[in-house]
Amino acid sequence: MVEAQAPVRPGDVLAGKYEVERVLGQGGMGVVVAALHAQLGDRVAIKFLLDSSLRPDIVARFLREAQAAVKVKSEHVARVLDVGTLESGAPYMVMEHLVGRDLAQLVEVGGPLPQATAIEYVLQACEAIAEAHAMGIVHRDLKPANLFLTRRADGSALVKVLDFGISKQAPSEGQIELTSTQTTLGSPAYMSPEQVRSAKRVDQRTDIWSLGVILMELVAGRHPFSAETLSAMMAAIVADPPRRLRELDPGASEVLDAVIARCLEKDASNRFESVAALADALRPIAPPSALLSIDRICRLAGGPAALDRTLAAPSTAASTGSGVGTVAEWHAPVAAQAPRRASLLVGAAVLVAALLGGAMLTRRSQAPVDHLPSTEPPAPVASPAPAASPAPAVSSAPVAPPRLVSPKKAPIPSSPHVDDRNW
Repeated sequence: MVEAQAPVRPGDVLAGKYEVERVLGQGGMGVVVAALHAQLGDRVAIKFLLDSSLRPDIVARFLREAQAAVKVKSEHVARVLDVGTLESGAPYMVMEHLVGRDLAQLVEVGGPLPQATAIEYVLQACEAIAEAHAMGIVHRDLKPANLFLTRRADGSALVKVLDFGISKQAPSEGQIELTSTQTTLGSPAYMSPEQVRSAKRVDQRTDIWSLGVILMELVAGRHPFSAETLSAMMAAIVADPPRRLRELDPGASEVLDAVIARCLEKDASNRFESVAALADALRPIAPPSALLSIDRICRLAGGPAALDRTLAAPSTAASTGSGVGTVAEWHAPVAAQAPRRASLLVGAAVLVAALLGGAMLTRRSQAPVDHLPSTEPPAPVASPAPAASPAPAVSSAPVAPPRLVSPKKAPIPSSPHVDDRNW
């Protein structure tokens, strides 16, 4: 029974708060169980090492997995919530509990994926890998089984990269790497030729090789190398040319076929130099929902300068039918409005002046002479002197003062691009 080999059993309570519910899975060195947080009622996944695997190098690798997963903040990495050690000495790692299935299970049950879906899933994973590479972390064990498909709160698909257990980080000066030269790390079917030869002498391009293999499997349902034994598979990876995607699936995209072929170059210097370069090569055939992933990958891998170079290229929104332009296109109309607004304001001012002048001339030509404004100030009105004889009858209606006409300031016409209050 799995429970007999595992360091914990259902019903056990860890750290006074995690109640183990059931076993989720088991590998050669560890087991993963579902547990419930006693106070929060939140379900988590807890990973343990089996007692038979409590060797110093494996324990160190287990801790390195937690450290690497914590460093990478992407939503496309399973979050590590806590670590600890059981009374038996076995370390454990508390992670978020994921509901779904990995991409290996997805293809096994449902067959190959549509090209657009496969590209979107791989690009989501590339977001996490690009962030890891920016920190000097190489995963070294990318495969469909380590890409887990779950859902966001809104129901949209979310791919998370699992198992950074054999990840490699460039050692600092004087640091000794934990991997011995005799240790074979990773899943052989997804190893690059240089990883087959030596797991120590690899860089981020070994992950790019693995991503090429994953893309082919997701789209064609088959591996680029055919072999009956593990040793034959490793020999084929080192010496034999890989099968092309269009050999396995004649209806596949020529662009995707070329991208995968470049990922699977034997010489690492001939592959894509970075995950950002791989993502940008997929841009012409990526679905609209994946375009933001590509931009994020460019920022993660090369910083703003790399993204600016990417955005300077013509947008593929029209070819993909997305109707979504690049960030540069979103801001271009706003920048172009500045000189246009200035021209509009100058034109509006001239028009207002012309209208005011025309209105004054029209009013002067049509008004009666006695209503024209006087150029001299009105004379003061003196009180009438008492008359010696009876005064003639005077109307009781009030006498209107002289009408003075002065030009009024015309209002400035409003515009959707101008705030009248600034005037």
